[in-house]
Amino acid sequence: MPRMSGPELAERIRIQCPDTKVIFMSGYTDDVLVRTGALSPGMFFLQKPLRPEVLAAKLREALDSPARPFNPR
Repeated sequence: MPRMSGPELAERIRIQCPDTKVIFMSGYTDDVLVRTGALSPGMFFLQKPLRPEVLAAKLREALDSPARPFNPR
């Protein structure tokens, strides 16, 4: 996305629809993204590449979780 980051897009969506669940996906590891501030602890995250069953499990986890306030940083 050339004009904004994933967390920025998610924040804009969550302003309009606060209960929207967001899963971030990246080729970087989640600990690198947390250390750099790109991903807050507790956010749903998938590391690429991934297998379909991993995606399905993370989707189930996100859908079953209570809505929580979005805090991108």
